[in-house]
Amino acid sequence: MLELKKYWILLFFTTFVFSQEKVTLSGTISDSNNNETLIGVSVYIKELNIGAYTNEYGFYSLTLPKGSYEIQISYIGFETILEKITLTENTKRNFSLSESKQELKEVVITKNIYRNNVKKPEMSVNKLSINTIKQMPAILGETDLIKSILTLPGVTNAGEGQSGFNVRGGAADQNLVLLDEATIYNTSHLFGFFSVFNTDAIKDIKLFKGGIPSRFGGRVASVLEIYQKDGNSSDFHMNGGIGIISSRLLAEGPIIKNRGSFLFAGRSSYAHLFLKLTDNKNSAYFYDLNTKLSYKLNDNNNLFVSGYFGRDVFSLNESFVNTYGNSVFNLRWNHLFSNKLFSNLSLIYSDYYYGLTLDFIGFNWDSGIKNYNLKYDFKHYLSDKTKLFYGVNAIYHDFNPGKIEPTDASSGINPDQLAKKYAFEPSVYFDVEQQISEKLSINYGLRYSHFYRLGNEEINEYANNQAVVYNADFNIYEKATPIGSKYYGKNEMISQFGNLEPRFSLAYSINENSSVKASYNRMTQYLHLISNTQSPTPLDVWAPSDDFLKPQILDQVAFGYFKNFKDDAYSLEVETFYKKLKNRLDYIDGADLIANDDIEQVVLNGEARAYGLEILARKNNGRLNGWLSYTLSRSEQRTPGRNATETGINNGEWYKTGWDKLHNISVTGMYKLNEKLSFSSIFSLQSGQPVTYPNGQYQYQGITVPTYGIRNENRLPTYHRLDISATLIPEKNKNRNWYGEWVFGIYNVYSRKNAASISFRQNQDSGNNEAVRLSIFGIVPSVTYNFKF
Repeated sequence: MLELKKYWILLFFTTFVFSQEKVTLSGTISDSNNNETLIGVSVYIKELNIGAYTNEYGFYSLTLPKGSYEIQISYIGFETILEKITLTENTKRNFSLSESKQELKEVVITKNIYRNNVKKPEMSVNKLSINTIKQMPAILGETDLIKSILTLPGVTNAGEGQSGFNVRGGAADQNLVLLDEATIYNTSHLFGFFSVFNTDAIKDIKLFKGGIPSRFGGRVASVLEIYQKDGNSSDFHMNGGIGIISSRLLAEGPIIKNRGSFLFAGRSSYAHLFLKLTDNKNSAYFYDLNTKLSYKLNDNNNLFVSGYFGRDVFSLNESFVNTYGNSVFNLRWNHLFSNKLFSNLSLIYSDYYYGLTLDFIGFNWDSGIKNYNLKYDFKHYLSDKTKLFYGVNAIYHDFNPGKIEPTDASSGINPDQLAKKYAFEPSVYFDVEQQISEKLSINYGLRYSHFYRLGNEEINEYANNQAVVYNADFNIYEKATPIGSKYYGKNEMISQFGNLEPRFSLAYSINENSSVKASYNRMTQYLHLISNTQSPTPLDVWAPSDDFLKPQILDQVAFGYFKNFKDDAYSLEVETFYKKLKNRLDYIDGADLIANDDIEQVVLNGEARAYGLEILARKNNGRLNGWLSYTLSRSEQRTPGRNATETGINNGEWYKTGWDKLHNISVTGMYKLNEKLSFSSIFSLQSGQPVTYPNGQYQYQGITVPTYGIRNENRLPTYHRLDISATLIPEKNKNRNWYGEWVFGIYNVYSRKNAASISFRQNQDSGNNEAVRLSIFGIVPSVTYNFKF
């Protein structure tokens, strides 16, 4: 017994001493030019072959045995830091990186980063630097964040001039788009011609297509995470650009030098002003504003206030005026409890507004969605091999489906407010990132989400709780007639849902340059976009889940192979995925969605699936670099009958979704001729959008009525185009602190008339039926002057 006690004492003492032999190295990494913190910087210890990455606020933490090491700090586009450091106690060490100036150094920088990307248990994630995005060809003189992610595998849109984007066969409303953690509900200006994101104000973007961490929830297709710049805390600077159609201006500088900073960025289009020189009274324009204030209270506390406000205005002869846009605000507090525990507390407000004025009818229409979000996230760096992330999130949703007000008393329009809807969505999560061995790393986590559908509202009641009934005589679905209603008071619970959402991913290194990865994630979406178009429009209305609109639940698995070649000069990523979705909304034939206060009467809950193969091949450095992406995929949905007597929608058969693209190819290239002149180009080719053409017709009282077959059986013609641009940097005047560049671009070089839609009509002269193709863009040249001082 005595010997056993001695053994345990010795074991405890040994463990205690061993634990004391380890210390923690932590700090932040920033840009030496403006003190802007950098996201995703690689911190690597050569002797131990371990490393870490900075988080969203530039913070890193590594737990190491005491001793002397060579630490390597590397980030694409910046000089690599190699420094000897001796650790005898917990040490806080901040680093500042300088922008890379020499081609040779750029090769050194990429080496560790791409190798670590192979080893990390992170898959189905794509990153594009803002510098890369700015080098890509622009439409109408504006670099575009959304257009840039369309060059990545698995990402498409509904067509030219269409809003939103689709990821791995998912609908546009299934993407969670976050700007400084605040939800953006509509990502487009001018119905898809521009995105709402001013690239001058953006610091970092990351697209999650699968293997999505547990800290994200509420959507089932993807997460696009975007962070704004903090602002320059060293010196005052301004930059911007003047184009033919739009211009932008950004100002940033210190509030208190090296402690606090501000950033203001504005952007506006003005092509409509040229119309005022003619008799044309129509107009279409947008404007937006990005703001951010950052302040360092002390070494352990930082405050951030950020916001975005944007509006689009579309007017036809001043009798039809359409106004819509996003507004977001975020107050954040970063706190460092210790060198191993980092926290972020955020208070977030998001608002999407849609307004319509019809003077010729005599009414105004307002609709939108707001949410109020409280989230508290923790990142716990337990050891050099284990990191723990956990937090809570609570969102209160406020839905305004529509409000009608007469413009004057003589219009004959009665004011009306469609029933407002309210919901509360709390959740908790944890994630663990763990290195099991030299070759195997895993991520695993769990999210629990809950959703409460709340009053104040009168809810219809239906026989057998079915708001849609089946007419067996005509084989069609019809609206059910309510048998009564029940009133729910303010914040009284109408319905509730709870879901566990497990996440898991792993990476197994075959050798230093290649690995295989796998991931699984379940996600739940409680919000639905009510729309019968292929892509979002400003008029689309969001609705919460309830007893009729069930939450969408996704299960996705993915497998991948990752390899770097020739000392990381080239990289290859190959992934295959399969996803299945429950409770995808489908609309009965002839569904009326506009100003419908009883939307449950025209929708049914179906299912969807998507699967495919993605290939991304990159050239990472040199004068010529870029990537080729290819996606082979299928996206389908179906709504079978609820019982044996019902046919279901589309006879209960699988049919292609409106965003199914069997083939999608994109080739992006950038070539730097010299310090003054560089070129870039993008070639895109994708299968045509699925559509439903008439398959016959009949005459009824002298009117020709078309008939249709199964949904989305046909396709528009194949879509393809080539964009190019050239950037010219004039000789800099050494006596002036002014930097300028000219950007010349051509969108759709060979003027391909890609079909946005095809409609059918009867030719008035011949009486024959004919198909008419609608094309939005031909060739579009542009020129922009960018400046900085």
